[in-house]
Amino acid sequence: MLGAYDPINNKLIKIINRTYVTSATIIELLDKIKMEYVAKPITLVLDNAKYQRCKAVIEKAMELNIELLFLPTYSPNLNLIERLWRFVMKECLYSKHYNTSDEFENAIQNCLDAIDTTGKAKLESLMTLKFQTFTNAPSKKGDSLVIAA
Repeated sequence: MLGAYDPINNKLIKIINRTYVTSATIIELLDKIKMEYVAKPITLVLDNAKYQRCKAVIEKAMELNIELLFLPTYSPNLNLIERLWRFVMKECLYSKHYNTSDEFENAIQNCLDAIDTTGKAKLESLMTLKFQTFTNAPSKKGDSLVIAA
């Protein structure tokens, strides 16, 4: 499953396959996104998977006039799609058993298909564009930052 989530319109564009995600899958997703947002500027937030950073994907994005914004390494907390995947896991995977792969896939499909209706209220606070910022972060080289974990 590969997806792109629009938090403004609460819309998910997804590609479902039973194999690996590759650069060809990303290109398919780019085409699908462009068809959905033909005349609008598009910025797609991505992590640093190699199949997303390859020449073919970057060239296709340029051809479609899609800006690719790559997040820093090891920062899934900044990617809204990761929040959506966590929601899906909680809603239809945790503590549930499916007898077949088709039942498993259908449960995920049904959950994703319902995000703009029955899942909308549950997703409202989770899919916010508000991220924590630090107003007193160190500003000069040599300043130290203490992080509690």
